[in-house]
Amino acid sequence: MKAVVYERYGPPEVLQLKEIAKPTPKDNEVLIKTHATTVTSADWRIRSLNVPTGFGFIMRLVFGYSKPKQPILGMELAGVVESVGKDVGKFKIGDPVFAFSDAAMGCYAEYKCMPQDGTVALKPVNLTFDEAAALSFGGTTALDFLRRGKLQRGEKVLINGASGGVGTAAVQLARHFGADVTGVCSTANVALVRSLGARHVIDYTQEDFTRNGEIYDVIVDTVGTAPFSRSKTSLKERGRLLMVLAGLPDMLQIPWVSMTGGKKIIAGPVAVRPEDLRFLAELAQAGEFKPAIDRRYPFEQIAAAHRYVDTGRKKGNVIITLEHDD
Repeated sequence: MKAVVYERYGPPEVLQLKEIAKPTPKDNEVLIKTHATTVTSADWRIRSLNVPTGFGFIMRLVFGYSKPKQPILGMELAGVVESVGKDVGKFKIGDPVFAFSDAAMGCYAEYKCMPQDGTVALKPVNLTFDEAAALSFGGTTALDFLRRGKLQRGEKVLINGASGGVGTAAVQLARHFGADVTGVCSTANVALVRSLGARHVIDYTQEDFTRNGEIYDVIVDTVGTAPFSRSKTSLKERGRLLMVLAGLPDMLQIPWVSMTGGKKIIAGPVAVRPEDLRFLAELAQAGEFKPAIDRRYPFEQIAAAHRYVDTGRKKGNVIITLEHDD
């Protein structure tokens, strides 16, 4: 089968299309024929080791010090179950599914094995494979942070970086949970963020949300430009800052902030559960959640897709489509 591999960290050119052995599912696994995958901000950071301050060494320990431990990137996919292990009862051959491999990666391939009890779920019938492939990364990240932030119906939430993969998911999920949503983005993305359900949209090129006098119950910073030092005056007394992208200095101040006031910083790794994928699928099925798609690239042009994501200008999700000979 074809797969995109990288044997060293670096620019998009380290990604190479190669022929590798097709995997065989274990007794409890399904083999998925991939129709679409994505290029997330996480794929870009792992490939390039462009990570928040203080985490470079940790990233190398986790993903490989001198070279990648896992040579195939890609965290999410959508496709069709091609074969199943002998103990699989939850899925059958021909089922359309979507899956999230998270830090295990491996989705930049024509076929991928996933455990039936893992983060794999039936594709919503009203989504294309392209759309379903983009359900997981932004959706589970936003869902976990909003859950940890204990977002309540009627609360005011501001989402900084509302037009990215996580931001577009956070806008829709916060709206679903009954929050009064304000999105922060650039001029070009105002209409997109408003269409996703943000009641108010701030164009950061024209207005600084930290200086307009508005205060919020929850601030979600998806892009790392609204640390506590900048956001604290925009938080209510018991407000929560959800730092999706946080450097080590941001993490180290969490205990001090909690001890010295009523405000709270929430950061750290995302916890993903299989039921989260099913929840997102149910929302998508009901028309409450739909991944925003910016661009689509064929599998052979995945390096070009990475170059685009490297610019930091993507809106929502970038999709990679795969065509099979059959």
